[in-house]
Amino acid sequence: MTTQPSPVPSAAAPAGAASSAAGSAPSDVPSDAPSLRLNCGYGTDRGLRREMNEDSYIAADPVFAVADGMGGHEAGEIASGICVRTLAGIPQLATGERDATAAGLQQYLVQADADIREATGSRAGTTLTGVVVVEQRGVPYWLVMNIGDSRTYRLSQGKLSQVSVDHSEVQELVDAGEITKAEAAVHPRRHVVTRALGTGDETEADYWLLPVEEGDRMLVCSDGLNGELDDEQIAGILAGEPDPQAAVDQLIQAALRSGGRDNVTCIVVDASNVAGDGGAHTAPRTPGEAEDENTLPRPELVDTDVLPASISETQDITADSAATEVLDVAPDGAVADAPDRDSRGKR
Repeated sequence: MTTQPSPVPSAAAPAGAASSAAGSAPSDVPSDAPSLRLNCGYGTDRGLRREMNEDSYIAADPVFAVADGMGGHEAGEIASGICVRTLAGIPQLATGERDATAAGLQQYLVQADADIREATGSRAGTTLTGVVVVEQRGVPYWLVMNIGDSRTYRLSQGKLSQVSVDHSEVQELVDAGEITKAEAAVHPRRHVVTRALGTGDETEADYWLLPVEEGDRMLVCSDGLNGELDDEQIAGILAGEPDPQAAVDQLIQAALRSGGRDNVTCIVVDASNVAGDGGAHTAPRTPGEAEDENTLPRPELVDTDVLPASISETQDITADSAATEVLDVAPDGAVADAPDRDSRGKR
């Protein structure tokens, strides 16, 4: 069954509140900056092995984020739902302003952390990753946030890079040079996170500030996607399908064909008509540091041509590092908690 979230209210809708629909026509996300146009697609699927969907998401200008709940027995669903509903409380969703800050967002995450602990007795937690569109001196930026092992990717200038850095045991092993990225993908403790909301001692998110460039495509996803597809497969789909909703649908279907062992949630956001575009990848910052307009470049690791005509035609690319991985690809190449069934939509 295909469902679409109802128009975005001032707070997140409860799980399963999405209305049934066969799809929706493309539309531009309103922008406070006349020149910037955003177009997004979003969807979620319970997967083939899970009894319920513990992912939640928000896809409402200027906030696009995914939360992956952990805890089981509905506790994970509660945690991720509290997270997105709390994030939906930021005033920018009501005013349409693009003046959100990392420090301000962190305050909402602190509140979400406290509410999750109270609601679940610290028995559950959730990851959170995504982008908030902000402006500084009239220039639009992607303010990327991340806590846990859900991911935010950026396809820009024909290159795919993972912006967020996983908070996980295997990422720490990769950072220490003890295992490779390929080994991390099959490691028995690959699902153990080292930072989350609602549980543990570390609850502060990492933030990055990236200038929006013409043609940017951002992907926000739970690990049910990148746990089934490698970056090369993700790049092939993102580069080969220009429509953001169709790209979301293809990503989810590809994850299901690869096993669908977890809930899968994706948001794809496209930017066009960007005035004064330009910028670089940035290093993770604390909330205070992320307010500085001057960003620090993140090192590009891989810059290799691939053939994105289809997933099967892409070349193998490997890079064993925790730094941003970049894949070259050819140029052509609503707040809702996720219901138990799959959900699709487009704004």
